[in-house]
Amino acid sequence: MAASVKVAVRVRPFNNRESSRDAKCVIQMQGKTTCITNPKQPKESAKNFTFDYSYWSHTTEDDPNFACQRRVYLDIGEEMLLHAFEGYNVCIFAYGQTGAGKSYTMMGKQEPDQQGIIPQMCEDLFKRTSENTDPDLSYSVEVSYMEIYCERVRDLLNPKSGGNLRVREHPIMGPYVEDLSKLAVTTYSDITHLMDCGNKARTVAATNMNETSSRSHAVFTIIFTQRRRDQLTSLDTEKVSKISLVDLAGSERADSSGAKGMRLKEGANINKSLTTLGKVISALADMQSSKKKKSEFIPYRDSVLTWLLKENLGGNSRTAMIAALSPADINYEETLSTLRYADRAKQIRCNAIINEDPNARLIRELKEEVNRLREILLTQGLSQLITAAGPEVNNNRVCPALPADPTPNGGPPSTTIVPEHSPAQDGDPTPDDGLNQSEFPKVVISKEEAVERLRETEKIIAELNETWEEKLRKTESIRLERETLLAEMGVSIKEDGGTVGVFSPKGTPHLVNLNEDPLMSECLLYYIKEGVTRVGQKDVDIRLSGQFIKEQHCVFYCNTNHNGEAWVLLSCRHTGAIRGGGNLRQRNRNH
Repeated sequence: MAASVKVAVRVRPFNNRESSRDAKCVIQMQGKTTCITNPKQPKESAKNFTFDYSYWSHTTEDDPNFACQRRVYLDIGEEMLLHAFEGYNVCIFAYGQTGAGKSYTMMGKQEPDQQGIIPQMCEDLFKRTSENTDPDLSYSVEVSYMEIYCERVRDLLNPKSGGNLRVREHPIMGPYVEDLSKLAVTTYSDITHLMDCGNKARTVAATNMNETSSRSHAVFTIIFTQRRRDQLTSLDTEKVSKISLVDLAGSERADSSGAKGMRLKEGANINKSLTTLGKVISALADMQSSKKKKSEFIPYRDSVLTWLLKENLGGNSRTAMIAALSPADINYEETLSTLRYADRAKQIRCNAIINEDPNARLIRELKEEVNRLREILLTQGLSQLITAAGPEVNNNRVCPALPADPTPNGGPPSTTIVPEHSPAQDGDPTPDDGLNQSEFPKVVISKEEAVERLRETEKIIAELNETWEEKLRKTESIRLERETLLAEMGVSIKEDGGTVGVFSPKGTPHLVNLNEDPLMSECLLYYIKEGVTRVGQKDVDIRLSGQFIKEQHCVFYCNTNHNGEAWVLLSCRHTGAIRGGGNLRQRNRNH
């Protein structure tokens, strides 16, 4: 079903910087229309833009026109959740300049009535599933959380995933992140715990890399599966919906941000991905009015972000965009650019379909591709590779990995002709060609590529064949690894005083991180235990990273007097040790 991208804009209150500079509001909203006035040309008529929703959040809740967090969710988040229950893929992404309120709209704060779209949608999802009374209908939920920083992808939920995951594209699966963890959850508390752990991992990385959350794209994905048992036919059917919730990095201009050195390079990478996103949106919008739709070049592969969002932009998805706006006259150029960006996005149309029983279909197509690739290797006289790979894929059994060197006896690489109507070439074109596959009757691939694709396909089959019990065991294993890693750093897992590794009572003094980004500030807690607590990078109780952190940085001595009051003495072993590292500064709370 073809449907346009839903577009909303939201204007926030003045921040401290804008208030201190006596900024004037250049945004006005009436109904669905948003108007912006040029402060340098006050006599010019205002520029008007019309969207699906225009949210006025510049004033306080006393204003009858004020749009609160709940209203934004009910208009956009609830609609997308209902589409997910219907079986559609859905996506919500927030765009805007740095500090415009994207993270607040998407994630919000841990305060009453301050939660953003992501936690409200998760809570509503489990509330609806818990109300199910149909014995033939069951649900399962898996989540993943990744961060894209300087064109590198990092898993925020698996501490052993490494710093950079590979983005790949499969002929059937499309673009995906290899080895990205998908963790099974059964309750709303499970999913909030994973969100909190992901934000902690994001904060730790931000401290080590001297960045903030606005410097990276965050993608929180929910895989929602509905299984129904047909009593008449005794068949099980599935509907699988992929819910992608994206908090984009903040756009900014180098001259206004004053970025230099590494910050300038970092900003260039951010602007590259957002510029590419703009090009993709423009190309997709032009396709709606162009008769030559299939010859239009869509530059999905120019950045990791657009590559991964390929299906959500003009593909199989119901998509909504929220543009966050600054109301201040000093940000007029950036705000106008955001409005034009959003105005372009509303012209995109997505062809969403209900994802009925995709696992069974995928497994069948993947098995067909395995057999096809095996036949290709046989025609090239490479039967020894198939023997090394193991038996045919039968009864959902996957053959082991192939040898690393696909070329026998170190001979020169050869090429293979893929049949004209092979399953791997059917369907949509690849992101960067924009042409019908029928225009290319034969495609030449090397036998090395065939072996690599065979490995990739068998790995996907293994993941699809995992039982729910196996997924739960895997999730528990990763949770223990994640908590062990945080315990080694001396970080508290819960804000109520519960810790892992350093068992301290609730009233114990502790350190908290302070960050220029409110989403990351006071996210990490380091408890100072009774006696001696060593801080540094090696052989310490609290492990920190950063340019100015020494191996043996400082020592805290904590003693409790007869009144039960804790007294903490800080001993710095090195000159300048108290400076801290990167964006991480310490604050002592004495209870």
